[in-house]
Amino acid sequence: MLNLLRKDFIALKSSLWTIALYLVVFSAAFIPKIEMSMYFVGIYTAFGSIMMATMIDIKNHHHNFLVTLPVSRKQIVQAKFLSAILYALFGVLTSYGIHKLVTLNYPELIKPQYSLLDIAISIGIVLILASIYMPLFYALSKKGAGIINAIFLICLIIFAQPAAFLLHVAGNKGLTTTPIIAGISFGVIALFFISYIVTIRLFERKDL
Repeated sequence: MLNLLRKDFIALKSSLWTIALYLVVFSAAFIPKIEMSMYFVGIYTAFGSIMMATMIDIKNHHHNFLVTLPVSRKQIVQAKFLSAILYALFGVLTSYGIHKLVTLNYPELIKPQYSLLDIAISIGIVLILASIYMPLFYALSKKGAGIINAIFLICLIIFAQPAAFLLHVAGNKGLTTTPIIAGISFGVIALFFISYIVTIRLFERKDL
């Protein structure tokens, strides 16, 4: 399992500049103009990294190679889901750190004080997106990966502002209570686990 995770990050090493570029571009675009910019920067960077990692797999025919090794397809999917969690943590926590620095150095931007709840919500959104994306990726693979990525990018652009507005309204109306947060957290974890099971089934049946 650890070697499969290492494979992902080694393959991504040559594209680290792209992730850094995501952070710079999204930060420059969202921080000066959008109050909830931490969500945008973190989610876009994390999910962009997930999509890039899957496209590298397709470009380098990693799955065709991995299935010849003494590892099961279940382990291959497990590694991909674990790496998605790591990308989510990296993107969101890096965004949080950037916003902390911006708040300290540019107080005139009047950014809100983000909390652990904001971090958890951002990670949860990334995991929801990954839960939808992974089964589609493993079902369609190279035949439809480009189309899937394009659709997800368009959806992120279209629904980003409405989602941020709903989060803002929920916070103002006191809807972020402990029972509600616990229920949503359970739902996100359940969705991620179901997606994982479905993806394993799809990949095990796929003819490479």
